[in-house]
Amino acid sequence: MPDAQAGRPELVQIWALGWALNRQTPAPVPHADGLRIDVGQPRHTRRFLFAGLSPALAELGRGVDEPWIFLKACAPAESLRALLPPHWRLEADGFLMTCGDQPFPAAGPLPPGYALAATDDGAVVHVQVHAPDGSPAAAGFAALGKGWATYDRIVTAPAHQRRGLGRAVMAALQARAHAQGRRAGVLVATPEGRRLYESLGWRLRSPWATAVIPGPDDEVQSPPTK
Repeated sequence: MPDAQAGRPELVQIWALGWALNRQTPAPVPHADGLRIDVGQPRHTRRFLFAGLSPALAELGRGVDEPWIFLKACAPAESLRALLPPHWRLEADGFLMTCGDQPFPAAGPLPPGYALAATDDGAVVHVQVHAPDGSPAAAGFAALGKGWATYDRIVTAPAHQRRGLGRAVMAALQARAHAQGRRAGVLVATPEGRRLYESLGWRLRSPWATAVIPGPDDEVQSPPTK
């Protein structure tokens, strides 16, 4: 299914289903014109997702006062900020992105001593790259939905960056997804990740804004949730 055939609400639903599968949380359920995922973690109890700004999103902003509930929307951060009371904090910018069935550019060989392993259970692909000393260097996940793969938690340890490991992880994930018939992909990128994905042919579909009420134990910033 090419990315151009999916509208924004459909993309948000596809991504939310895949995110829940990747993170092993309950599946999303409808909430007004958006979705709710009951994550159930100490600093991430629940998230609400919307394909755009809406009265239901504004109502949540006014009505929710407990910490560690996240509101997420396909919208610029400043637009979400204007919709919410002051006790909500805006998180780092995100970007909803898609790719079609074109293979990513060749990743090239891993640096000497690095080893890549990929596993999947038919629902989630997990790729890991280990450094020469056996320590984890990079990793990523892809949930296999109906015709789509949802890419998630693509990370490279700081000591191993700029060695092509992120490209290797993405290529391995896509190869497994394509082998199982998932030809299109969706993800939410950080600003740093966006540069990598655009170099691989991913297309920006929408800004992705996030707001949260921090808890009393908050130090500086809550962990990234995408």
